[in-house]
Amino acid sequence: MDNDKPFLIVLVGPTAVGKTEFSIELAKKYNGEIISGDSMQVYKHMDIGTAKITKEEMVGIPHHMINILEPDDPFSAYAFKSRAQKLIIEITNRGHVPIIVGGTGLYIQSLIYDYAFEDETISEAHSQKVESKLAELDKLSNDDLHQYLASFDGASADNIHPNNRKRVRRAIQYYLNTKKLLSSRQKMQQYTENYDTLLLGIEMSRDTLYQRINKRVDIMLERGLLSEVKQLVEKGYESSQSMQAIGYKEIVPVVHHEVTLDEAKDKLKQHSRNYAKRQMTWFKNKLDVLWLDREKMSLSLMLDEVSVQIQKRRT
Repeated sequence: MDNDKPFLIVLVGPTAVGKTEFSIELAKKYNGEIISGDSMQVYKHMDIGTAKITKEEMVGIPHHMINILEPDDPFSAYAFKSRAQKLIIEITNRGHVPIIVGGTGLYIQSLIYDYAFEDETISEAHSQKVESKLAELDKLSNDDLHQYLASFDGASADNIHPNNRKRVRRAIQYYLNTKKLLSSRQKMQQYTENYDTLLLGIEMSRDTLYQRINKRVDIMLERGLLSEVKQLVEKGYESSQSMQAIGYKEIVPVVHHEVTLDEAKDKLKQHSRNYAKRQMTWFKNKLDVLWLDREKMSLSLMLDEVSVQIQKRRT
């Protein structure tokens, strides 16, 4: 271990894999404080749909980056990185170990790797202009939208299929927001020299994970997800970006009596399973993770493996 750098434990994995449970055990063993690396848990009033940890589940372990913003406040990987960097210094100065826990791959990547990142925060006025332009572009066919992207960012257009409308739109939005090309944004895949990082991940078989996801959705609805979404709509947050997250966008049509709750539940389960698959693809391709198999290892064995890894750093 490099005593000149803050030591970080970073824990990643797909939704519903058991990161929260294991992170608490890590924090107990290593005198840690937990920094949430989840793009949605920063928002107040959005507890059930984000599977936010409860006060009881925290068992006195300090948690950061939870309930810090209103649902209509902007948040980005850049903002996460800036806040997390300050927290790491503060936690380390207290003699504690920062433990980053999350499933938002880009947030984790931006923090622990050398990642060429610029402040992409934009003004409210500019944001409204961009949204207006995007609304116009949304009327275009897939081919026409793709051609629009190619008119200013040929490299991105070459790498994105015209039918992948979401990625095409994202590349356009990035350009409209920043006047920079998504294809030119540099990403370095080497650990930053700022930290001594132990990057862990929890995995399990797809069948088991999907069963856990389906059960979690059932529990969310039992705990009042529909009421949570109703309250957010009543408070005027329906058009906020945060409400496009999985767990919320599926339930809003129920509030408006456009679909049944059962239909929304099925869609929410499907979207959550698809998201978990995308998360694992990201983690496997983008991050150098030491994977722990939750089906083959107890929490105790997982902790033992972490101890082995830390011991290796000291020798």
